[in-house]
Amino acid sequence: MKIYQAGPLFSDAERTWHKSFKARLEAEGCEVVWPGDLISPEDAFSATKIMEIDSQAMIACDAVVALLDGAQVDDGTAWEIGFAYAKGIPIVGIRTDFRICSDSGEDGLVNAMIQGSVVDICRSADEVIGVLRTIGHGLQWV
Repeated sequence: MKIYQAGPLFSDAERTWHKSFKARLEAEGCEVVWPGDLISPEDAFSATKIMEIDSQAMIACDAVVALLDGAQVDDGTAWEIGFAYAKGIPIVGIRTDFRICSDSGEDGLVNAMIQGSVVDICRSADEVIGVLRTIGHGLQWV
């Protein structure tokens, strides 16, 4: 199963989390595409190039896993979620942040548009793996 791993990657903490999570998904047999590995330093200064690289990478994937931490979902991650949703690519959210930041009612964890776009919002890597196995039933795992 090929996974596009979405989420902010601007701080050391974010990049460290993503690298660890990517390794966990790979240990479970997923092939993981992470923008932190795709964008070269010269591409990092071209918004159009970043969008093209990321969108083409998502199209080639079976699912998107999106980090939803923060008071608001990162704007680039929100765009990736919307793009994947429009392309019919299933999205699994992971929120390790314990804050409730929602306009989706009592049970909401994030903005209603994000919550309505994802298959599920998980609270741990183990939960994400379980959901991926459910939506990836019949797909070849590496």
